[in-house]
Amino acid sequence: MPIYWAFLTFMLLKPGVENLEYPFMFQGIDKILHLSIFALLGFCFMSAFPRIKFLYFIQIMIAYGLLTEILQDEMAFGRSLEFLDVVADTVGVLLGYVVFKKLQKVSF
Repeated sequence: MPIYWAFLTFMLLKPGVENLEYPFMFQGIDKILHLSIFALLGFCFMSAFPRIKFLYFIQIMIAYGLLTEILQDEMAFGRSLEFLDVVADTVGVLLGYVVFKKLQKVSF
């Protein structure tokens, strides 16, 4: 998990380039990517710390998502703080949490 977290931080903070020339690119794909990578982060976090209370989990994840958005804006590398990215991050970690809990119930 630390390797994924470090990779995710690097990818979220590296200079951004908008490129809509590929056929799979569409308006809003970045929100889907935020949701997906944060769902995986939420799932990995719960896998690493399965006994953590939900309140602590959500506070850590939202703080991380918000911090990366603020840093994107402050670093001026072509990325900016977007409220909808924070929403997508939050929905993603909640999705990862729910998937982890569902799989945890199935395995026991």
